[in-house]
This record gives sequence, C-alpha cells and structure tokens, in this order.
Amino acid sequence: MPARLKFDDGIKEFEVNGKELLRFNPSDPNVYRRFFEVAEELPAVEEDFRKRAERLDKEDAVALLGLMGELDKKVKERLSYVFGPENDFERILGGVNLMAVGQNGQRIVVNVLEAFQPILEEGVKQHRKEAAAEAVAQAKARRAAAGE
Repeated sequence: MPARLKFDDGIKEFEVNGKELLRFNPSDPNVYRRFFEVAEELPAVEEDFRKRAERLDKEDAVALLGLMGELDKKVKERLSYVFGPENDFERILGGVNLMAVGQNGQRIVVNVLEAFQPILEEGVKQHRKEAAAEAVAQAKARRAAAGE
C-alpha cells in the first residue's frame, strides 16, 4: 500500500444553486488568473456566436440550437479549466445551457461569472494578506539573525 500524503490545500466547497458542489481554492492566484483570462475571452466567443448565428437561415432552428449547444459546451470546458477538471459544469449547472437567460434578463454565463467574482476577489485579498505577513516574518527573522 502506498504511503499517504495529506495537507491543507485550501480547497473550499460551494453549493451551487442548492444542488451540486463546486470545489476549488479561492485564494489560488492561478484560479484568479484563469478566471479573468476566460472572462476576457468571452466577448470574442459571443461575437463569433453572433456572427455565425446571423449567417444561419432564419428558419433553421435546429442549426441555431446546435450552435448554442456548441458554445455552451465550449464555455463549460473553459469554466472547468478555471476551477479544475474535477468540476464538471454540465453536472454542476444541471444541464442548463449557459446561453439561456435567467430571471434577471442576463445570460446564465454572465450570472455565473458575477457570482464567482466576489469570492475570487476575497480569496486574492486573503492571499495578499498572508503573503505580506510571511514577508514581515521573514524580514524579522533576517534582522534577528543578523543581530546575533
């Protein structure tokens, strides 16, 4: 049997809309970087979708639904890239297409990103606070060692 290694990785669980769990470390700068990377990609993805939808025959609902499904799959894959591959956004969002509109009139993808933003911003603040405290402790240790 292999030896086991267990440590605190900062992973937190978030219950999404009272159903599935999303697990990630909100203070991980890599998550924060990937989140904003994907957020910056989305306008171009939506513009591509709009242009492709305009080229479709206006009566071809099946083709439009296929295009919406393609975009939904692509964005969910990017969300899994942000939060980790163990987070299956098709499952987490209960199969809802991210291009659908919520009760507030915004696309679900916008609602998802807006829900995560304050969590990630708080995580980054925590990371900065801990990094600053560590830097102070290291400086004190260096001063104490130099004074010996």
